[in-house]
Amino acid sequence: MSRIFTTSVASVYPHYVTKVERKGRSQAELDEVICWLTGFDENELETHLAEGTTFEDFFAAATLNPNASSITGVVCGIRVENIEDPLMQKIRYLDKLVDELAKGKSMEKVLRH
Repeated sequence: MSRIFTTSVASVYPHYVTKVERKGRSQAELDEVICWLTGFDENELETHLAEGTTFEDFFAAATLNPNASSITGVVCGIRVENIEDPLMQKIRYLDKLVDELAKGKSMEKVLRH
């Protein structure tokens, strides 16, 4: 089992915020992307962050967006669409969306509209 599975989302979240804000995007946009992927609303997201939910439990509670399978590309040198472990794939989907947001893609493209 990968160490990231038992890592709290709240411990990584500030790094996501820093990454997107450094590129001129907002925390609100980041939250919108996370909520789009997971099906959580703002309050649910805040609760998971406040409670220190692990990535494993975070994605176990999530209802993944039906369009998540359209997230493709490379994260950490690995194609997200080829990742066999379902939990790792969901984590990498999130990483990919954060990367796309930070790279300046329009919200419409990031959210697969």
